[in-house]
Amino acid sequence: MRRVVHAITVIAAIAFAIWAIGLVRFAATLPGGVADDHTRTDAIVVLTGGSDRLATGFHLLDEDLAPRLLISGVPESVTTDRLLEQIGMADYPASLRARVALGRRATSTVQNARETADWCREEGIRSIRLVTASYHMKRSLLEFKQLMPSLQIVPHPVFPNAVKQGQWWKYPGTLLLMTREYTKFVIASLAHMFGMTTEDFT
Repeated sequence: MRRVVHAITVIAAIAFAIWAIGLVRFAATLPGGVADDHTRTDAIVVLTGGSDRLATGFHLLDEDLAPRLLISGVPESVTTDRLLEQIGMADYPASLRARVALGRRATSTVQNARETADWCREEGIRSIRLVTASYHMKRSLLEFKQLMPSLQIVPHPVFPNAVKQGQWWKYPGTLLLMTREYTKFVIASLAHMFGMTTEDFT
């Protein structure tokens, strides 16, 4: 029995060490800025989850980096006007509001990818600028590329003030966020490797 317990302990320790090393590498390779802030695409896609994402998406549309904008994961009762009011952009031009589409089916990253894939097919979209939080970008790209391998995707990460990405291990909230996001990324990667769905995990 002691040998069994010892073996289990060693295996668990090794597994944890591998997971911890992966977490550190994951955090270290997150985008630290916007690598491409000028390439024009067919559309901008914003994944809901923070006012900074929304504001960035609307500003990018205003800067004419794409002719249209999809916001994926918007509740049924929320309108474009309401979103703009919530982020202090109530004076946004009506001509630009008409170029905004709201996706209402997504409640997870996987569903964001599916909703975007459907919209891109319907609208003939071949390239997008993807707006989401920096810590969420790697998993988002994984899911989007899985469903849309031929789609050109320009990552446009945003950096929430509450997320201390540079020293993530020092802040309990950011540490928990990174741990959760890395674990989801690993599960999604393994699921795709074995041809499984990640719907229950993301």
